[in-house]
Amino acid sequence: MRYGEQEYSTQNAAALLAEKVRLVRADMQELGAPAPEVYTSPARHYRQRAEFRFWHAGDDAFFAMFDPANPREPVRIDAFPPASLRINELMQRLRAAVLRVPALKRKLFQVEFLSTLSNDALVVLVYHRPLDSAWEEAARELAATLDAQLIGRSRGQRIVLGEAHVTERLQVDGRELVLRQPEGCFTQPNAEVNRAMLSWARAAAGPERDGLLELYCGIGNFTVALADRFDSVLATEVNKVAIAAAEHNLAANGIGNTFIARLSSEEASAALARERPFRRLRDFDLDAFRPGTVLVDPPRAGLDPRTRAQVAGFERILYISCNPQTLQRDLLALAATHCIERFALFDQFPYTHHLECGVCLSRR
Repeated sequence: MRYGEQEYSTQNAAALLAEKVRLVRADMQELGAPAPEVYTSPARHYRQRAEFRFWHAGDDAFFAMFDPANPREPVRIDAFPPASLRINELMQRLRAAVLRVPALKRKLFQVEFLSTLSNDALVVLVYHRPLDSAWEEAARELAATLDAQLIGRSRGQRIVLGEAHVTERLQVDGRELVLRQPEGCFTQPNAEVNRAMLSWARAAAGPERDGLLELYCGIGNFTVALADRFDSVLATEVNKVAIAAAEHNLAANGIGNTFIARLSSEEASAALARERPFRRLRDFDLDAFRPGTVLVDPPRAGLDPRTRAQVAGFERILYISCNPQTLQRDLLALAATHCIERFALFDQFPYTHHLECGVCLSRR
């Protein structure tokens, strides 16, 4: 299946975005939000990540997705316009190689792609069988053919051929940001919109040279972009692989004013309130830390009550949200102490109902 030019067109993307913006603006009116700054996405080849089932049909095999209305019937995918050009090229070359080599094809169940604007790529092949030496030999040849990092997975096995990450290089406000993105960690799927989000966050951070507390920092996507706007940064995360990537990214970008701690948002609240000491903060001078700004980029569930109460104590709040409904709930709770200065909408996922939001709040 090749998706039609009309479906993935600038006109369709613009029309769908306009409707999404209208709905979110209506929901945000009661909060006194200003007119949103709207950031569009490219209409095609905007996704740096993609995942497909690999469907076997006799001697043939192909990439497939499934329609929720008919979940048992595979939809053949020969080209996928939302995915980057690099992913589309890899799809063609990988399928041709797999069809030629039985050791690669047998019980291949799923294929995952991760690419970057800097043309780095990683491919993950997931199997319903043990991976043996014949597979590894064929996979090494495939990785060289594709000029990509390659990982094989099956139950209890993970074989990494090359590196288990890609490296993104983003141009943001005249600077190049270098970001290691490991397999299995969350990364922003729409790199061009991510660039817009980072630039917006830097501008919304304001001129104050205070401290920044960042919750849910992940691999340091916002951390790396914002660190030079503050005197000191304390960033928290719980995923060990993401923390290792974030620490690498700080070093790769020459950032020395940031400390990353393996703390949940609840633990960060307890630490800042001096409720109990944390050994994971023993190398950070918490008493000298003067945070005036907090950045939160929570999961779709939004902020838990304790974290919401904690962020209400900051002069400035930068809130990045992937769920306008939980964002609205949290902003209603914060309205007693803060007002909305800036409001942005990022079309991270064109042709869907999803919108990424950015809100900058300041104390009343």
